[in-house]
Amino acid sequence: MSEIEENAVLSEGEGEEEAQEEGHGEEEDKVQVCHLTQETVTQGLSLLCRTGNGLAHAFVKLDLKDKGLTDIAAISNYIHLRFLDVSNNHLTDLAPLASLTQLLWLKIDSNAVACFKGQPLGQLTYLQWLSVAMNQLKDLEGLVGPALESLNLIGNSIQRVNGLQYGHLTNLATLELRGNRLDTTDGIYLPNLRRLYLGQNVIKRLEGLERLERLTTLHLRDNQLETLDGISPNMKCLQYLNVRGNAILSQNALRCLALVSNTLRALVLSENPLAETRDYRLCVLAHLPQLERLDKDPISSEERTEAQERIKELKEEEIPEPEDL
Repeated sequence: MSEIEENAVLSEGEGEEEAQEEGHGEEEDKVQVCHLTQETVTQGLSLLCRTGNGLAHAFVKLDLKDKGLTDIAAISNYIHLRFLDVSNNHLTDLAPLASLTQLLWLKIDSNAVACFKGQPLGQLTYLQWLSVAMNQLKDLEGLVGPALESLNLIGNSIQRVNGLQYGHLTNLATLELRGNRLDTTDGIYLPNLRRLYLGQNVIKRLEGLERLERLTTLHLRDNQLETLDGISPNMKCLQYLNVRGNAILSQNALRCLALVSNTLRALVLSENPLAETRDYRLCVLAHLPQLERLDKDPISSEERTEAQERIKELKEEEIPEPEDL
């Protein structure tokens, strides 16, 4: 049998079980046992490519989404896979992925994965893109990805990001944590991170951001921030900040942003009390003269000129009168 046939067809009888739980029909919300079969795999395979050694060909892409699967043990035979989608199933155990050491792209959205401990992701040394959105994760302990560049964890129940360590995720550039239960930004020790999305959490404190020296994008929309204390001058690359829909009122927040004014080019502050105050845009520009967009709208030349006048006035007010010298 050729290597293509070995990769496309399971040995006879392997993975053909398709048992259902006893008591079928007793409870509609009960998950029925559904194993991966030869037929399902054959239908999902695509993208014929050379194998790693260049001596043969194999299918490297497999689509298994929306199959009702509770078990994917049979997948371990497909060692040449590079792209795998098992989203919208009922998976809890990812152990069968351990032999898929050529994986570059893996999507596990909308399953029932509850933790990373004991899972084989650390063995997937070439994995660059991983999405585990809409699962049952509560923490990130055990998460390892030496080549991982993009990680999507949207819509879980994560309360702390303990475990996100530089040594385990050296190359991570994009981290998606929207729609979780975080109340602080602390714990993200990833100095190579470029893009961080933390919207729709319950964040009240900005902590640990001084470690993110290469961050260019920080998204904090729909949280519970009242200040921007925690923005650090160490964030020397920050260009885009979105804090829409928080509870920021005081102009002290603008003084915090002045710490990154040399690089910040786009700011979203709408749906905060501060955005409803008089001369809001002018006040922002007075603190952030290099800004190019505010609340998605470009800064006009007239606004910039008026802001420069305001800056001059503020500086003159700071000069003491002669009798005070």
